[in-house]
Amino acid sequence: MSDMPKRITLAQWDLRYEQLQKAGTYQPDYGGPLSRHLDDGDQRLLKLRFDNSAAALRLWNFLLTEEDRLRAARTAGKKIIGTMKDLGTVPVMAYSFDNLVAFYPDGAWWIPCVMELSAGLLSIADSLGIDESFCPVRAMLGAFVTGAHFPIPDRLICSVGATCDDFSAIAQRLEGLGHSILFWEIPHRRKAEPGEEAVNLPGGFSAPKCQVEFVKSELQRIKTALEETAGEKLDADKLSAGIKEANQVRTYLAELRRLAFTAELCPIPALEMLIAEMLAIHFCSDRQETIEVLKELLDEVKARVKAGIGILDADAAKVFWVNPVADLQVMNLLEDCGGRVCGTEYLFTHALDAIPEDIPPLEALAQMALADPMVGSSTERAQRICADIHRFGAEAVLISRIPGASHCALEGEVISEIVQEKFDIPVIEIEVPPVTDSMRPTVRTRMEALVETIKARRIR
Repeated sequence: MSDMPKRITLAQWDLRYEQLQKAGTYQPDYGGPLSRHLDDGDQRLLKLRFDNSAAALRLWNFLLTEEDRLRAARTAGKKIIGTMKDLGTVPVMAYSFDNLVAFYPDGAWWIPCVMELSAGLLSIADSLGIDESFCPVRAMLGAFVTGAHFPIPDRLICSVGATCDDFSAIAQRLEGLGHSILFWEIPHRRKAEPGEEAVNLPGGFSAPKCQVEFVKSELQRIKTALEETAGEKLDADKLSAGIKEANQVRTYLAELRRLAFTAELCPIPALEMLIAEMLAIHFCSDRQETIEVLKELLDEVKARVKAGIGILDADAAKVFWVNPVADLQVMNLLEDCGGRVCGTEYLFTHALDAIPEDIPPLEALAQMALADPMVGSSTERAQRICADIHRFGAEAVLISRIPGASHCALEGEVISEIVQEKFDIPVIEIEVPPVTDSMRPTVRTRMEALVETIKARRIR
């Protein structure tokens, strides 16, 4: 365990790094001081506050060196699979092969934030007809054009159907630029009709068996394509082993979330928890290292909880956070205003649920894909949010709207109405662009008002 936990600046991390080195703290081969990433243009790091543990250092270095791992994988002769708008399904399959590495090109949506718009990716998207009326994930187009942020994948796979309309349009534009894409369809999840056999999905949703069978057939197409790319077959035993490894990631994250959201004193900042949860989607291009990174982070959090120490005041307002933020600094801002995150729904809760291990593996992945909160109704998504609000004891809900995102148009209102009807707690919506600097005073004022409202309600 580190010394007393606290949030520190990038400059303070340089001093902290020297202390850890002198203490002989283990550093992986991608380790080093966080400030070195400024040389890559990651200027937003200068404005963030970070957890001061060695585990957090490893987490951040792991995140910020993904491009290096992808290029090293290609040099080693491995094939790179880009899994677009696929939050946690195809990567499980890809990492079951010996010579495939999967990553998430959509993650380029954070580049305008981390590089403070200096990379020009949004301008490139504008020039290609994908303007600011689209979700910031349009930055992915610019990343493909420049080739400066990740190696161009050997195969691109993208889910369409009951997913984000913005992303479907952006992916089609990308294909128009000459990038071949294997599209697979995910249907809108519905309830079984009378006489239809229903299947209970991970996370508590259900769907007709015929939908599960359809998605299974789509995943079979993907499996065949991956076998062609890898030059090897993927049998049920290897896929089952891959599922077990993915479930190890999910097990660590489940315990991390439980402790982070329910401990009397918040043991880890919201920003590090956001990054940790994101690792479940595609393992940041190294599944085994993801497991090791999360284990170290979990050990740190367990030690802090056992010692009764944390990074925020005991009376911090407990806020449930909905949707990932385009600007990472906003996670810091809530804590600066006296709040703490006690529950999250970042659009990929299905990637956090354990994958069934007692049924055929391809069927298990089909069930998981259908458990995606975005392929069902906003009402169902709100119901799952309500269940987690109850489980984690959140006192309010903050919905961060993603500018331009088609799925954000009305779902916030649906979620707000259902949450308030069930719990009678405050709900606010805040639009978060890739860089919030000009809006920071307004955002801060709204967060401060939410925290004050929560604390005033406690003494009624």
